Amino acid sequence: MDPVKSQQRPGPAGYRSATNFAYYPISRPAKRSKSNLIVFGCVLALVALISCFYLFSTGQVVDWNKRYGIVIDGGSTGTRLHVFAYRFQDGKAVFDFGEEAAMRVTPGLSAYAEDPESAGASLNELLEFGKERVPRGLWGDTEIRLMATAGMRLLDVDVQRRILESCRRVLRQSGFAFLDEWASVITGSDEGVYAWIVANYASGTLGADPLKTTGIIELGGASAQVTFVSNEPLPPEFSRTVKFGNVTYNIYSHSFLQFGQNAAFDALRESLASADHQSSAKSIEKGGVSLDPCTPMGYSHVMAAGSSSPGSFTENKDRLLSNLQPKGNFSECRSAALSLLQKGKEKCAYQHCSIGPTFIPKLQGKFLATENFFYTSKFFGLSQKAFLSDLMGAGKQFCGEDWSSLKKKHKSLSLKDDDLMRYCFSSAYIVALLHDSLGISLDDERIGYGNHVGNIPLDWALGAFILLTSSSQDMQHPSWISTVIGDDSPTLLSLVAIAALFMFAAWSVSKWRKPQLKTIYDLEKGRYIVTRVRRS
Repeated sequence: MDPVKSQQRPGPAGYRSATNFAYYPISRPAKRSKSNLIVFGCVLALVALISCFYLFSTGQVVDWNKRYGIVIDGGSTGTRLHVFAYRFQDGKAVFDFGEEAAMRVTPGLSAYAEDPESAGASLNELLEFGKERVPRGLWGDTEIRLMATAGMRLLDVDVQRRILESCRRVLRQSGFAFLDEWASVITGSDEGVYAWIVANYASGTLGADPLKTTGIIELGGASAQVTFVSNEPLPPEFSRTVKFGNVTYNIYSHSFLQFGQNAAFDALRESLASADHQSSAKSIEKGGVSLDPCTPMGYSHVMAAGSSSPGSFTENKDRLLSNLQPKGNFSECRSAALSLLQKGKEKCAYQHCSIGPTFIPKLQGKFLATENFFYTSKFFGLSQKAFLSDLMGAGKQFCGEDWSSLKKKHKSLSLKDDDLMRYCFSSAYIVALLHDSLGISLDDERIGYGNHVGNIPLDWALGAFILLTSSSQDMQHPSWISTVIGDDSPTLLSLVAIAALFMFAAWSVSKWRKPQLKTIYDLEKGRYIVTRVRRS
């Protein structure tokens, strides 16, 4: 049999024959496929560009590592919105106090008692202010809380509810993160705890040894708050537990209603004028007067006329007050203030009752006296570490001076007469409260006066924000997924488009660099094989 030298087997239709093999191209890229891919890539690029333009079209470059929180302080005389900034570092919230912004509007929410449904509208201007301070892309992640205080606490519960519901309707539509329970009326004890939080955060003692923390004594206009860590057993109604980090603090906190500086001054004048009202009225009828040791000599009480109907008790009270004769005696004013602070002490049912029948444990540690304590100390030119003895000396001098001399001496302060006159009472009242009632010695170096620690304001709203932010379950740095997938964040669209564009580009490059493969019919081997061929 003759050997076979060459044999050509019929291959599939369309193959090209050669001496020993035949080419059979399996696939040849179509021109239409290339065109479609180019168009698809251009569309993705366009989407990415539009998304990036939208991201920055607001004119705000969003720092996605920064977060914001808003607290609305619903006070009695006005409503103040605070915008606070913070960022996460090593799993902890670090607050940026330099970016705090605040705005106040009047009147306060309690002024809407006759028209509760209109209260919410008073927040609109504040919300616009907040939106200007928070980047638009972070609105949906920014929690907003409304905390109403003393003015609202004085209203009927049903009126409170209606005012709060009016505010909730507005806050739900604000664009910020909001839940209905985030609008509430807080207690005076809450205010005290929040003030304690910010004071110790600013002092660097929050999260440290409880016995090294700083207590807070606030003197507002309508109430006073006392808050500090105590190792004594506390009755439940005065005990608060605060956890910060891994440390738990057992805190005494109480708000003394009607013992704020203004409320106490009014109550003292009424008690001076109407103690044993009937006998005082008879004395006035005979031309008698009541002495007022808390008002400098020469000051004339100006009472509002026509504020009461003839024959009413209020009219008689006004007549009594108008017949108060200023005496200006610090020691007697201090004694009168102490009598006011100790009223009802005989009803004390606890081991310690420093103010009236209210339980107060023995003071422990350092203290900061804020608000009107600070303003009074500042008026007399005392340092933040001034002793009570210094304040007592300044008060004695002020109370003993004639009113005309005081007006001339303090003319540059542009104070109203009523405001200037009250510094006699405020100096005496502070000594009666801190020394005579709470037992702080006149030369005690543990107490300081101030409304700031460094550059941090001792504002209870800031303390509330610190506590709420630090105690939230989301204390870990948010993942990039939670940052990107925000309700109002355009970043998701942008990143998806850009990612798709990069994927397409990578795929195109890989296809371009990938060698072309063809199927070859090898005549010598008598079968099909796959081999690489040079691109044409």
